[in-house]
Amino acid sequence: MPMLTVRNIPDEVHRALRARASLRGRSTEAEVRTILKEAVLPEGRMALGTLLVAIGRRAGLTEEEFTNFVQRDGSAAKPVDLE
Repeated sequence: MPMLTVRNIPDEVHRALRARASLRGRSTEAEVRTILKEAVLPEGRMALGTLLVAIGRRAGLTEEEFTNFVQRDGSAAKPVDLE
């Protein structure tokens, strides 16, 4: 699992994090993980695939057309040549 180091956190922010974590019965580290998760993965967010299916249904795609989208090429992607 990746690690993250955050430097130069103001003392008052660190104290507030410790207090918030204590109120929730967590370590400061666990509280920071929770805060970051809630910030970047908000509850109720829609995954891209779900969004595309909803768009397709509104567009009136048939089941056969949906099936064509679901079929994926399992081969490895080829790198892009930028030269």
